[in-house]
Parts: sequence; structure tokens; C-alpha cells
Amino acid sequence: MKKQLLIGILSLFLLFTCKKDKKNSNYIPKKVIILVIDGPRYSETWGDFSQQYIPNQKELSKKGVLYTSFYNNGGTYTNAGHVAITTGVYQTINNSGKEQPRNPSIFQYFNERQQWNENASWIIASKDKLEVLADCDLDPYNGNYNPKTNCGIAGNGSGYRSDAETMKVVFDVLRKKKPQLTLINLKEPDVYGHTGNWNNYLLGIRQSDMYLKQLFDFIETHPAYKNNTYLFVTNDHGRHSNGIRDGFKSHGDGCEGCRHINLFAYGPHIKQGVAITRAREQIDIPATVSSILGFEMPTGNGVVMSEMFD
Repeated sequence: MKKQLLIGILSLFLLFTCKKDKKNSNYIPKKVIILVIDGPRYSETWGDFSQQYIPNQKELSKKGVLYTSFYNNGGTYTNAGHVAITTGVYQTINNSGKEQPRNPSIFQYFNERQQWNENASWIIASKDKLEVLADCDLDPYNGNYNPKTNCGIAGNGSGYRSDAETMKVVFDVLRKKKPQLTLINLKEPDVYGHTGNWNNYLLGIRQSDMYLKQLFDFIETHPAYKNNTYLFVTNDHGRHSNGIRDGFKSHGDGCEGCRHINLFAYGPHIKQGVAITRAREQIDIPATVSSILGFEMPTGNGVVMSEMFD
């Protein structure tokens, strides 16, 4: 009798274990995508009551959380803004791609923790100089746990490429490599803004909005991303407010136009159709990403934006 009972218990254990293993074999890991739209002013995006230049973002806001008081509180230029977004530290850094961040990034901390997969994290950027985000000066992370990169024409120093070309790379990488952590940079609002051509600047914002919609549709339909992907859409900096220096043509100071930027967040456990007025800042993005993917950011200064989660 005891023997039969023992066999029965063992059979139930094996049945449970097999079911559990089968479930684990179908497990799809959580993914995070950070889309950085380079350099639009808040006044032409969410600060415009009609949101006429970002119709897709306007529609997508019903499916996620929008922050109306989100700021870059560090250097309001490209590399400094991206470093804050990836390391959680505001750093004064060379803007030409000749200096790398001091502190480890979300990519390096994530890669250190995860069971090693060289394609687990990627940086894909229209601006070649952003390849410096892949590494840092701090030992033992210097030269270690770096993400894959595809930046500019052919890496740092090669020149910028079009956002259309960048998005081709994005979809190719997402389909073939299925990274868990990806940062994308689109350059057009910033580059067109620097020309001083208002219509082209607005065109850059519209085109970035179109690329966001394409990315969102991909996430919603691809089986490796649907229902398990968190998307953050933000900016590295804004542009000078009207009446400040040369207005929308440039950026780089502490004016409201340069500091006030966008943040939209979407994902399986993020509230829907909610506008949050609580002030948050760039360094809070990596803190929040690390909480989603389950790793620590000991050198980061940001805090988790817990209010976005349901």
C-alpha cells in the first residue's frame, strides 16, 4: 500500500514537472524598446493642443501613459541626453562622439545579469556618434558586457544616415535577433531644425511620428513582441523657446524649450489612456527599465516611475 502511494506521488510529481518544463519552453522573455526622437520641442508635439504634427502619438496615447511634465535636467544636447537615458546619470560629455560615458549603462548591467546572449541588447541609431553609448570608463565594465550596435552609415565617425534606413535596420534586427533591450535613435527633427527651415523641421516630426506607428504596429502583431513588450518614446532634448537666441534652430541651454520633452510609455502592465502630471526626468527611464527587466542600476541616480503601472 505504501509502495503504491509512493508511486502515485512520484507520478504526480513527474506530471507536474513535465507540464512546468513544457510551459517554460514556450516562455517569451519581456522586452523593452526605447525610441528616442531627436530634438523636437514640446510646443510642436504634446504642447500643441491639436497635436497636429503627431497624429499617431495622439492616437496611441489612449493605450498608454503620457507624462506632461518630463524633463532633461542635464545637458540639452544629443550625447548628454542619451547618456542620461541610458546610464541614469547627467554627464557633461563631448557631443562629437569622442568621449564615452563614465558610468555603465542599462545595456551593460543587463548583459552582466542575463544568461549570456550576444544579441540580447542593441543600440540602433541614425547618428553615428551614439555608438559611444555601448561602453563606459568604469571598471570592470569598460570593454565588457557591451551591446551590439548599428549606428550611422558604418559606426562612429562614418556620418549620419537617414531615419528610413535606420528603421530598415530596426525591423531586421527585431525580427532576426529578437533582443530584449533595444534603443533606437531617429535624427530628423533635430537635423532639420538645425537648418532653420521651419517646414522641414515639422516634416521631421511628422516622419518620426510615422515611424513610431510602424514600430508600434510591429510590436502589436509580431508573436515575439506582442503582449510582452514595453515601449518608451522620449527625446534627448528640445529646442530654444521662441525669443531665446535663434529659436527652434538651436538648443543647448536651460530654457523651457530645451528642457521640457516628451515621455510616452506603453506595455502589458502600464496604465492606459492616462496623463500623468507628476514631474519626472530622463534619469528615471533607466531606473524604470531595470525594474521591468529585473536588474540593478547601482550607479544610476534615477527612481522608478511606479505611478505608470497598474
